[in-house]
Amino acid sequence: MPLVAGVDTSTQSCKVVVRDSGTGQLVRSGSAKHPDGTEVDPAAWWRACEEARDRAGGLDDVAALSVGGQQHGMVALDSEGAVVRDALLWNDTRSAKAAADLIEELGDGTPGSGEKAWADAVGIVPVASFTITKLRWLAENEPHNAERVAAVALPHDWLTWRIAGDGPTKDGHGADGPQRLVTDRSDASGTGYFDGGSNSYRFDLLERGFGRRVGLPAVIGPGEQARSGPNDLVIGPGAGDNAGAALGLGARPGDVMVSIGTSGVVTAVSDTPVRDVSGLVAGFSDATGRYLPLLATINGSRTFDAVGRLLGVGHAELAELALSAPPGAEGLVLVPYLEGERTPNLPDATGSLHGVRLANTTPANLARAAVEGVLCSLAYAMDALVAQGVAARRIILIGGAAQSEAVRRIAPSVLGMPVVVPNPGEYVADGAARQAAWVLSGADEAPTWELEATTTYEVEAPAVGLRERYAEASQLFLTR
Repeated sequence: MPLVAGVDTSTQSCKVVVRDSGTGQLVRSGSAKHPDGTEVDPAAWWRACEEARDRAGGLDDVAALSVGGQQHGMVALDSEGAVVRDALLWNDTRSAKAAADLIEELGDGTPGSGEKAWADAVGIVPVASFTITKLRWLAENEPHNAERVAAVALPHDWLTWRIAGDGPTKDGHGADGPQRLVTDRSDASGTGYFDGGSNSYRFDLLERGFGRRVGLPAVIGPGEQARSGPNDLVIGPGAGDNAGAALGLGARPGDVMVSIGTSGVVTAVSDTPVRDVSGLVAGFSDATGRYLPLLATINGSRTFDAVGRLLGVGHAELAELALSAPPGAEGLVLVPYLEGERTPNLPDATGSLHGVRLANTTPANLARAAVEGVLCSLAYAMDALVAQGVAARRIILIGGAAQSEAVRRIAPSVLGMPVVVPNPGEYVADGAARQAAWVLSGADEAPTWELEATTTYEVEAPAVGLRERYAEASQLFLTR
């Protein structure tokens, strides 16, 4: 069968995987680092892509390619396609005030009206991550740069454009300008000016954010060819990173993906759009024509790092300690808001330890409380998803912390359903490769690629009252 490639242009690096389009079997792969920081010259992404491509053995024998990438970033281009300023990434928070202003402006002055207006319009409520807030910041703080902007792209849009042969020449000018930019609905749904329900841009909101209308990438439908590249390379529309991962994992309605890395992410594939007026659940779209409601927490695996330092143990020893303690840690409860929290929105909160007694203050119970606390915070996020009508029947657990035996074995009991753990992989790049195979085939649906070497963990020993004790402890922050 023909070979296909998937590219993941993430915050940290670029990864390229080459897979068999029929079976999904991995043939080869390569990666290269991106520079650190919350604003980056997109040229660094192109250099990393070329390096990762070469380390993956090149693309001469590849028939189709798609790009997945970090969401929300603002790539501002002039009329010739040159980058106006370094791209602001999703994790750049300088536009927090712009987000608050946009919410207030769309409301009628009554509490919550602005949030409801945004949720009704585009399924998300502005926060500093989203592209529209960065455009408002640019217009207000760098008017000389804002005047030059002719088009705005997302990171995956820009890299797709470059791979297709467009983009700046050696003198910094564009080969064809930005008119041939393309994107997909999943990434567009994280901008703040695209409605995933109607699959259309809200130019009125773009104008509200930036002050005027600028060019935007054409939104290509799922499974459709977006561009052609060198040597007749078929190029797919690509996807935002979470949608790419969902596609790579083969997630379907009823699956909830829980990722525990530096932060936590809870997302699910849904047949219907979500419009949460509280702003907790972001109503994103997926890469198949469905929807991908998502919540993020700030505190993930770094909670385990902090407790491990306190106990003087590494990750493996922390897991052993946690599993040696009884469910519920004999009443010890850790609320892991060590860096504030986003879900719920408590940026100034701190971590707290509850139920401390002489008898239960042991290393094993503290390790168990850390694992249970992080999982309880993710369970809170999952409950918010379910409250929006999202079905939850199975959990797919991914991220660095998913390799902890304690997290794997305790998660089903806290989250209340079986947990499937796939082997570690480049899920976003794999999803992009699967999309490339879909585009190449011309089929109505993406090809079925089985997850490699998954392990299922069933609910074993529920910690009676744990979720209630955690809710009581975390509620203290909400009532301050």
